[in-house]
Amino acid sequence: MNAQLAGNYRAQWGEGPLWWEGKLYYVDIEGGRVVEFTPQSGEEKFRDIGERVGSVVPREGGGFVVAGDSGFAFLDFDGGLVTPLGDPEPDKRENRFNDGKCSPDGRYFAGTISLAKRKGDASLYRLDPDLGIARVAGGMTNSNGIVWTKDGGTLFYIDTPRLSVLTFRYEESTGSLCDQREAFSTAERVPGVPDGMAIDAEGNLWIAFCHGGCVACFDQQGNELERLSLPCREVTAPAFGGEGLKDLYVTTGQPSEGIEEDAGRLFVFSGLGVAGSPADCFKG
Repeated sequence: MNAQLAGNYRAQWGEGPLWWEGKLYYVDIEGGRVVEFTPQSGEEKFRDIGERVGSVVPREGGGFVVAGDSGFAFLDFDGGLVTPLGDPEPDKRENRFNDGKCSPDGRYFAGTISLAKRKGDASLYRLDPDLGIARVAGGMTNSNGIVWTKDGGTLFYIDTPRLSVLTFRYEESTGSLCDQREAFSTAERVPGVPDGMAIDAEGNLWIAFCHGGCVACFDQQGNELERLSLPCREVTAPAFGGEGLKDLYVTTGQPSEGIEEDAGRLFVFSGLGVAGSPADCFKG
């Protein structure tokens, strides 16, 4: 199955796609932008955040929330206004926020990355609807893909250098993560390193492999079910969208070395025969 180009925008480093109200939103981390793509019309819009931005999620009452160099912030996409909410790592100038998503109960979870590659110097954080910020897991290096099971009781999570998928029990009453363990390893199985992740309606995990040029689908025990190839190395994150959430959109980035014609573009796979789970919004 071949990947098709979607839209015309070429990101420096695309990441964090999500489908919301008939449109696909994603971030251009190094470009400092949130991008909005409407497949029906082909229209693209973007908003400059003024810094690197790692992820974007919708708000229940309208607008969005982002996490970037300076922590969490509200984003009025139409007006372009960015309102800071707080930075849990103000002293770590070589860290920035990376991937993130909302839990089914409306909390925003986003993790940091150590750009200096200091092992264990990054963390996963939670922004609550009352706008309080809490550290929920430490000892990370490059926080990436994050998804919940349909019942909301299990969280799957990627700390990229581990070359594995971690799992936690999620306590909705407190927003806490418990019982961390390795669900399965991707080492020596798929080229590249695990990056962004999506979950389908059957509970299977679709993982982008940065430097590996592909998205691989696994069941929750780690059995590989399918592999999709893309025409560029830096494949960063997948998200289901389109009618019935039956299309798989994939973001990519431009490599630091070598020129690839379509690197940084948004791609879409249609006709996979599976559907995704809808995105959750922030309830604050």
